[in-house]
Amino acid sequence: MRSNLSTPLGSLAVLLVFLAAWQWAPGALGMPEFVLPKFTRVVEEAGRMWSGSELIKHFSITALEVVVGFALGSLLGVMFGVALGLSPRTEAILSPYILALQIAPKVAFAPLFVMWLGYTVYPKILVAVLIVFFPVMINVLSAVRTVDPDMVNLVRTLNAGRLQIFRLVEFPSAMPALFSGLRIAATLAVIGVTVGELVGGNLGLGYLLVDAEGQGNTAGVFVAIVALTLIGILAYAGVVWAERRLLHYIPRANVTTV
Repeated sequence: MRSNLSTPLGSLAVLLVFLAAWQWAPGALGMPEFVLPKFTRVVEEAGRMWSGSELIKHFSITALEVVVGFALGSLLGVMFGVALGLSPRTEAILSPYILALQIAPKVAFAPLFVMWLGYTVYPKILVAVLIVFFPVMINVLSAVRTVDPDMVNLVRTLNAGRLQIFRLVEFPSAMPALFSGLRIAATLAVIGVTVGELVGGNLGLGYLLVDAEGQGNTAGVFVAIVALTLIGILAYAGVVWAERRLLHYIPRANVTTV
C-alpha cells in the first residue's frame, strides 16, 4: 500500500515545489512581470481568457487538428510500414524518397501549405501528418521484418494463406512496436500543429501564443504553452489507454516504454 502511494505522492511533491518556485522565485530574483510572471498571474490570465470563451475556442481547434493529423499520419505510417516490411524490393525503391522527406525540415513546408490551402486548418493538419508519419512507419516496418520465422512456418504448415499469415502472425507481432511509435507520434502531432499555427494561423493555440507575444502579454504566452502541453498529455494518455486495452495479454514490462 505504501509503495503504491509513494509514486503519486512523490510526483505531487515535485509539482508543488515547482509551482512554489514559480510563484516566489521571480520576485525574490527581482524579475519583472513581463519577463516571468508569477504563477497566480498566469492563473488569473487563464481565467480571463476562459471566461471570454477565447481559450475554449482556440483549444478546441488545436485539439481537433492534433487528433486528425495524428490519425491520418498514423494510418499512413501503418500502411507504408506494412507494405515496405512485406516487400524488401518496394522498400529499396521508395526508402530514399521517404528518407529525404523525413530529413527535410517540416517547418519549411508550413509556409508552402499555407500558400496552397490558405489560412485554414488543412496546412496545420498536413504538417502534423508529415511529422507523425515517419516514427509510426519505421516502427511498424522494423516489427514486420523481425517477426519470428518459426511462427510463420508453423502457420504455413496449417495451410494458411498470405493474408492469414499477416492477420494471425505478422500484424499481432507488430502491435507493441506500433504503439511505441504511436506514443512518440502523439507528442509530435502537437508540435506539428503548433508549427503550422505559428507560421500561418488565425485560429488555434499557436495563433493565441503569437498574438499574446505581440501584445507583450507574457502570462498569455504561458497560458497557451500550458494548454498545448495539456493537449499533448491527453493525446499520449489516450494512446497508453488504448495500448493497455488492446495489449493486455502482454506482460507490462514488455509493453511499457516509460
